Amino acid sequence: MTRPQDRLLSAIAGGVRLIELGQPFFTGMPCSPNHPGFRMTLIRRHGDMRRPDGGSAANEIIVTGGHVGTHIDALSHVSHDGKLHGDVDAAEAQQGGVFRTHGAENLPGLLRRAVLLDVAAVHGVDTLEPGYGVTADDLDAAAKRAGAEPGRGDVALIRTGWARNFDDAVSYMGKETGVPGATESAAEWLAAREVVATGADTTAYEQIPAGAGHAVLPVHRILLVESGIFIMEHLNLEAVAAEGVHEFAFVLAPLRIVGGTGSPVRPLAAVSA
Repeated sequence: MTRPQDRLLSAIAGGVRLIELGQPFFTGMPCSPNHPGFRMTLIRRHGDMRRPDGGSAANEIIVTGGHVGTHIDALSHVSHDGKLHGDVDAAEAQQGGVFRTHGAENLPGLLRRAVLLDVAAVHGVDTLEPGYGVTADDLDAAAKRAGAEPGRGDVALIRTGWARNFDDAVSYMGKETGVPGATESAAEWLAAREVVATGADTTAYEQIPAGAGHAVLPVHRILLVESGIFIMEHLNLEAVAAEGVHEFAFVLAPLRIVGGTGSPVRPLAAVSA
């Protein structure tokens, strides 16, 4: 009798290729003003200390917020009317500088089916217009184009094409122009399908109209607070879209940051070699 793990190992042995779905982390990368930016510098260089045998080591210090660069939101990240997901009292949950409930150490590792919902391709453009609101109809059209629809326990990734602006922080953050992203109807479409997580190639996942900043985030409420669906931001979906891959195995391993509200991640798409 073939065991499930044997089938998985056989599939891997047959050849699997990994496609990056995240952005690199570097000092000066685009970052929301709501979060401390990513900083890295060497605190020991080769030659600063030499061992008797001639060996030397270098190492760095990293300072970053939990919602900087490619990352995943824990369920402690957003509350509504004082409540976290599951009707947890937010004030009681945050004690001693950490979350006692829904902390980032509870973020799951993921090896799940994923569907790429390429909304930019649906509209026949490389990048959606600044401030464009992705609707349920857009996701329906993207699923039809992909020939696949996300379902219960799956991961749904929304491509707006906005990752193309990542090297230009001003354009990418869209403070004056806005940033495309999911609307409430799109969030409800995803919640109805009971996905475990969803992500997009923008700074806030959801639609940010021109000049709006991050004043109101209704999609975070629907997904995190009401539905318990994890959100990933700052993805880079250009490579997987360019290869025409719309359905794949999604791999993710968040850091177990005890009491945190999010974690940097390196998401990967696993496809046949």
